[in-house]
Amino acid sequence: MKKNLKPIIAAAIFFLVWLVVASLVPSREIAVVFGILMLTVYLFAFEVVGVDVAAVTVMVFLGLVSHFHDWLGLARPLVQGAELFRGFSGNAVVSIIAVMIIGAGLDKTGLMGQVAGFILRVAGRTEARIIPAISGTVGFISSFMQNVGAAALFLPVVARISARTGLPMSRLLMPMGFSAILGGTITMVGSSPLILLNDLILASNKALPPDQQMQTWPLFTVTPIGLALLASGIAYFVLAGRYVLPAKAEEDMTSGASTMDYYREVYGLDYALREVEVPAGSPLVGKTLEEIEKPWRLRVIAMLRGADDLRIGPGGVARDVAIEAGCVLGVLGAPEKLDAFAAEHGLVFRPELVAFADTLAPNKAGIAEVVIPPGSDLIGKSARDVWLRKTYGLALVALHRAGQTLREGDGIRDLPFQAGDALIVHTPWAALAHIEKDRNFVVVTTEYPHEELRPHKVRAALICFGIALGLILSTKITLSVALMTGAIGMILSRVLNIEEAYRAVSWKSVFLLASLIPLGLAVETSGTAKWIAEQTLTLLGGTPVWVIQLAIAVLATFFTLVMSNVGATVLLVPLAVNIAIGAGANPAVFALTVALATSNSFFLPTHQVNALLMGPGGYRVADYMRAGGIMTVLFIAVLMVMLNLVF
Repeated sequence: MKKNLKPIIAAAIFFLVWLVVASLVPSREIAVVFGILMLTVYLFAFEVVGVDVAAVTVMVFLGLVSHFHDWLGLARPLVQGAELFRGFSGNAVVSIIAVMIIGAGLDKTGLMGQVAGFILRVAGRTEARIIPAISGTVGFISSFMQNVGAAALFLPVVARISARTGLPMSRLLMPMGFSAILGGTITMVGSSPLILLNDLILASNKALPPDQQMQTWPLFTVTPIGLALLASGIAYFVLAGRYVLPAKAEEDMTSGASTMDYYREVYGLDYALREVEVPAGSPLVGKTLEEIEKPWRLRVIAMLRGADDLRIGPGGVARDVAIEAGCVLGVLGAPEKLDAFAAEHGLVFRPELVAFADTLAPNKAGIAEVVIPPGSDLIGKSARDVWLRKTYGLALVALHRAGQTLREGDGIRDLPFQAGDALIVHTPWAALAHIEKDRNFVVVTTEYPHEELRPHKVRAALICFGIALGLILSTKITLSVALMTGAIGMILSRVLNIEEAYRAVSWKSVFLLASLIPLGLAVETSGTAKWIAEQTLTLLGGTPVWVIQLAIAVLATFFTLVMSNVGATVLLVPLAVNIAIGAGANPAVFALTVALATSNSFFLPTHQVNALLMGPGGYRVADYMRAGGIMTVLFIAVLMVMLNLVF
């Protein structure tokens, strides 16, 4: 009840603050825009709806307010009709779409598997060498693709390295995730805020006099700063990792000896697959799977009734089917549970698989691990809601969340999924290969027979990427055109087909970014940014410029912990530009400070990368606060030093 009251109390406080501010601002336009800003922060901070839905809602509301500006007593529209949806065709949005397609093309060639093998060959098997190797590689990759995409690509790589070396996943995933975020600061296309920055600078120029116009930033402007941030993050984990990284041996250690060894040691699961006959006098006759699976914590994944009624896999064995005398069941469960189950129901174990020897063979089906990523459509829904068994071919065996493993008897089928949940499932490998293409899952298990990658397309993929990078470096062509050249090259050279390209795009990110652009324009052109800047300068009057810049970096860090980094950038760049002009500083550098500081997302698992890794790493919020708290301070210190050295 108290949890449900928090958004209501916060809404009341936000409204009271807006009433106070509205009585102080010089115009009604500023009051309205400030109110929309507070609404945006509220929707993002309390997740009343999804962040993409919140962004679209704000955009539509902004359009309605602009259209009916006369009725509201506004002197002019906050945003012109032609500008409201222009973000969907903007340079930043198209660039992000292209980056996602290029990243998917590189992954489709099997390049990530080669990278894992290379890291093991070069770094060996010690933590002190593997962490820099993994982190440096991920940091480099995330410098030209979305950091959550780089982390998702490397999650299976790290799982494979952990299984082969015996190092805990919890000791490897957090450094990898932090480095993916840090790598986004190496180039101007490494993260959404940096891609968006030049568009925000151009938007701010519309409200500035000619002598204060800002130049946009070239691709490698931030490279020295980003490299310093990445190097400091890697050094931090190498030197202090033993003190700040969790090492839950009972949850995370893997021996690499076998698949079941991994699940036994990581999640405490001990499962066996047995084939049993149901004799005529068994109490099991007439019961449904629903009646036996939950009480006994078992999974029936195959059934043979009669001579030819063979039902295989999660999609084939319905839980309302009655068990008949003489049928054969394929049952998955802990050995002691299987023994007790068979003894009570008079079942006869077969020494080996006979009826299901082919269909449940290790090369056809097995236990796998998948993660629910941020942005998944399954978040907030349970396995029962989405018919996980029938729709996706996944029989849920266990669910790992925040360091705790829940099993069949714990009601996992009715538990709403959260970002970062690790699902242990039994599935046919064909079904697992299919959901690898589904954005609702990240498949961690890699050691299974799955669909052919396209290694013969590695050269074509690298050529397409090289062409895009060459256009960016050697010409003045628009960033979106250069990147889209590489993306369309991936499709024309058949590295990806068009359906795979569409699936590679995170449309949630696209709508989030495009919908917030007009809000940034309204903040700038209405005078809201200038007014907030004036009030801030009044409070910080007389302080050195670097203190004001530090205050902006800290403010951006705080905003990105409670809302998306894109939203924080859109809100704060116009403010930073106006503060810089008032303080006599370089407005473009202050804008860059915001775009870089919004990558300082380590203290809480609110960043998409951190949320993605919580389940597989067995992390808790306290783990991020311990390791991420120091990283947050280190990030700000290195950022301020490098900004003042470079600029």
